Amino acid sequence: MKLITKTTVATIALLSASAAFAQLAADANGDGVLTIDEVQAVYPDITAESFSTMDLNADGALDEAEVQSAQEAGLMPA
Repeated sequence: MKLITKTTVATIALLSASAAFAQLAADANGDGVLTIDEVQAVYPDITAESFSTMDLNADGALDEAEVQSAQEAGLMPA
């Protein structure tokens, strides 16, 4: 039973790391958030309107939680 738990935890950690890596790869200036320009450089089909929908706190940038929410909602590829 412990092996299954360890395997599950390791799998979740890898999936989380993959999502975090994708966000870091898009973060061109390394400030920890994604601007519309950074997002569109990786996902050119994302419009200003859809970016605004993903920007839940309307600060002009997507933080990790907003990226995760957008991916879960199908607004941004994972």
